[in-house]
Amino acid sequence: MSTPISITAIASISPLGISLEEIWNAYQNKGHFITKKLIGDKKENVSILPENARLKIDALRNSDSNYKELDNSVLYAICASRMAIKKSGWSSTDNFGINIGSSRGATALFEQYHEEFLNGKKTSTLSSPTTTLGNISSWVAHDLQTKGPEISHSITCSTALHALINGVAWLKSGMANKFLVGGSEAPLTPFTIAQMKAMRIYAKGSSDYPCRALDLQKKQNTMVLGEAASIACLELGIQKNALAVIEGVGYATEVLEHNISISTDAICFQRSMKMALGNTNPDDVDVIVMHAPGTVKGDLSEKAAIDKIFSNNTPFLTTNKWKVGHTFGASGMLSLELAILIMQYNEFIGTPFDTYTSAPEKVKKVMVNAVGFGGNAVSILLKYPSNGI
Repeated sequence: MSTPISITAIASISPLGISLEEIWNAYQNKGHFITKKLIGDKKENVSILPENARLKIDALRNSDSNYKELDNSVLYAICASRMAIKKSGWSSTDNFGINIGSSRGATALFEQYHEEFLNGKKTSTLSSPTTTLGNISSWVAHDLQTKGPEISHSITCSTALHALINGVAWLKSGMANKFLVGGSEAPLTPFTIAQMKAMRIYAKGSSDYPCRALDLQKKQNTMVLGEAASIACLELGIQKNALAVIEGVGYATEVLEHNISISTDAICFQRSMKMALGNTNPDDVDVIVMHAPGTVKGDLSEKAAIDKIFSNNTPFLTTNKWKVGHTFGASGMLSLELAILIMQYNEFIGTPFDTYTSAPEKVKKVMVNAVGFGGNAVSILLKYPSNGI
């Protein structure tokens, strides 16, 4: 990109924790955060927020009478946004833009209101305003008291990274100089899990690793759902407090065979990665944080696309979904957070299924991938800032 964009803060609330230090410590071990939890009337493999995160959300919900009626997807976004803004040093007078998306939106609240309607043929006054997709960014803007543009969208599992490239576009256009971007998801409901099971992609039974994302030898699908919100602060130019610099962005779609299809060699990923690379030598990319949802076809097709673009010099590959599950619209930003931590600590974080016998000596450039139903791929190329962390 001709105009560099800095990521000056990133914050998340997820099964990994609520601070970057806590999250980094969670990445240091080979354990995962997937557990059996009662969802509806069945115990399911899911990844849930830890107790300290739940207490933080409960405190937020009880801090304002208006917040008691909000879905967790909104509360998670507000919580993560507050933390990101605090780290960046922004204030409401900056009038920064906001683009926070979600794949499913207010899932639990929508299901609750729909059940009320089925039972009584009536629903609550707030059923519409609290379940619209634009509800997330608008409530974050209300909470932070900013007057900049606010945008919400859903591009399924690539939602958070689409928010990032939209923020980049606003900054490069000159219409804003700061943008808050990310994704939030609270999908642990019976109906949502039933939908994943209907597609035959959800993990069955239990094992040491229920989700085997990036295990390229697995014979069955092992996707697991998790909940999270992850938010980043973008600023025009290379800032002194930059955690990472966005060197390139790429996006692509591909012709569908059916609604959830992706080609065998993920043409969409080939195009998005090539676009993100621009004039960068592929050999200069040290690590790729893959989308790798834990499905057989999803993992293999993305790996095939990487092999096509990077030929015989494939970067070190990793993912975090084996550890935290698939957080849908928030997943891309959680992957970006992992990329930033890998560069900050200069330590490659692999998966339990790795066959690597070495690690990169210095991690200077990391690519992050995400894709959603419909073949909507996004790739982001990050560079370690020359000023250091």
